[in-house]
Amino acid sequence: MTALIGIDWGTTSFRAWRMGQGGEVLEEVGDGPGILAASALPGGFGQALRDRIGLWMDGTPVIASGMITSRNGWVETPYLPLPLDAASLARSLTLHDGIHFVTGAVSDPDGPAPDVMRGEETEIIGHLAGGGGDGLFVLPGTHSKWAWAEGGRLVAFRTVMTGEVFGALRDHTILGRLVQPGPGSGDAFRRGVEAGRQDGALLGRIFSARTLALMDRLPPDQIADYLSGLLIGDEVAHGLRDASGPVTIIGRGDLAARYQTAFAVLGISADVAPPGMARRGLWDIALKGGLT
Repeated sequence: MTALIGIDWGTTSFRAWRMGQGGEVLEEVGDGPGILAASALPGGFGQALRDRIGLWMDGTPVIASGMITSRNGWVETPYLPLPLDAASLARSLTLHDGIHFVTGAVSDPDGPAPDVMRGEETEIIGHLAGGGGDGLFVLPGTHSKWAWAEGGRLVAFRTVMTGEVFGALRDHTILGRLVQPGPGSGDAFRRGVEAGRQDGALLGRIFSARTLALMDRLPPDQIADYLSGLLIGDEVAHGLRDASGPVTIIGRGDLAARYQTAFAVLGISADVAPPGMARRGLWDIALKGGLT
């Protein structure tokens, strides 16, 4: 029997789970349109949802998190200030078109540089609900999140635009003119991490991705890996200045592995969380919100 439908809906991704009475996955969909593609459909977000999981929706409670609650999403929910946990997120659910939307989080809303997240808070809650301890959480992506949990609550976070900057540099600057596709080079990535951990202005060190290639000291098919390592290395080196306690990476695939490698190069052991953190977070929030 279906107890809950959970949805993690991002800018370019869509994942949904039909869950049973104990939160177990009965059925899963992982290939739906992200919010940018869904918003362009004739029926918008509602049609996109019906196309992917319409057969599930028989009155079962539905809960969703991610960029679907942003200004570009289905409904814009408010940002919840820190500290927060599953119970506070449950109290702040927004009911819209029959769906319970999880709000985002805001750090230092009245300060000189407020920061926000949507979706990552649910993944962190999922880790904590699964018995994971406090410490530093790193969620790689287009906009990486560095978050700190204490006492089972999210207490601080900041955003680093590493992924977006990498894409822009590779595709839209002179650094990318020499880049050629290749099988991937772990050595070039680690070499980049070493360059990224060095002192000095990052914008100056980035240019080495071009000059090393010009001097025939970096093969063209390794430039992208070197540049990725340099940017991630700089991010990790600066992030560790404020780090204490265990480090957990919440992410999937190659990107999570790259961050784990970068931490290792800098002498830090980081664990990669098992898959399913968003789903587990949605279940815990729904449970505390009385949806199931």
